[in-house]
Amino acid sequence: MKILMVCLGNICRSPIAEGILKHKCKLAGLDWKVESAGTNGYHTGERPHPMSQMVSKLNGIDISDQRSRTFQATDFKDFDLLIPMAGDVMREMQYIARKEYDTKKVNLLLNYSFPETDMDVPDPWSRSETAYHEVYSLIDHACDALIAAYTSAKQS
Repeated sequence: MKILMVCLGNICRSPIAEGILKHKCKLAGLDWKVESAGTNGYHTGERPHPMSQMVSKLNGIDISDQRSRTFQATDFKDFDLLIPMAGDVMREMQYIARKEYDTKKVNLLLNYSFPETDMDVPDPWSRSETAYHEVYSLIDHACDALIAAYTSAKQS
């Protein structure tokens, strides 16, 4: 399975999500490819936000080697599942991808923890350290639920 985590700038939420899911896949012995991207391209080539790196590191995950990249329409051909962190990100993905957009490949991350609620992972940008810890926790639980959803479906 190839999964792309997507947020606005690809420096806060989606790098955390990429790091957590990669870590959990490794622990579970899953051979999944996990990457992340941002819809706005403002931070292309940059490392994750220092607070995203710090909170991830405190939880045993090093995301410092990640670099921001811009989401592209071709990502729909390259990935099996594209996971936006929020509704505004999903709308930007639709705009960017246009006819390549495939609704069957897209689900908001928190729908794995809270099915059919369409809740956003809050953007911690320019907020307190506490906000980054809260975002980490939300993403962590959603990644557990995502893995459970796709591994239990595979076993059925």
